[in-house]
Amino acid sequence: MTVPLTIYLLLSICIITFQICLLLGVPWGSASMGGRFPGSYPKNKRLIPLISIVILIGLAVIVIIRVGLIFQNFLNLSKILIWIVAAYYGFGIVLNTITPSKIERIWAPVALIQFICILIIALD
Repeated sequence: MTVPLTIYLLLSICIITFQICLLLGVPWGSASMGGRFPGSYPKNKRLIPLISIVILIGLAVIVIIRVGLIFQNFLNLSKILIWIVAAYYGFGIVLNTITPSKIERIWAPVALIQFICILIIALD
């Protein structure tokens, strides 16, 4: 279980780092939200990456619980919640594939790899 977890967490760190950059105003907006905000996110939209960061951390916590590394008392609940995590990444594959932003499509293979890692963890 170590390899899928490690791959999943490393990719999550990359995505969270990307979201932090968007939050701080790095001009990578064309690689997210369908390219709606090319350049830096407007200041009034920078809450969006913060919400994404919180969600991604929450999903990672569920995965870490599922493999039994933390919060052992939530292990049974994680057997259900892991499927919500899988659905999130499955949905992400679709959205990142059909996005009008060509650069944003780079996230589709990332979501696919994370989805596969989640399935391996969920089915273990």
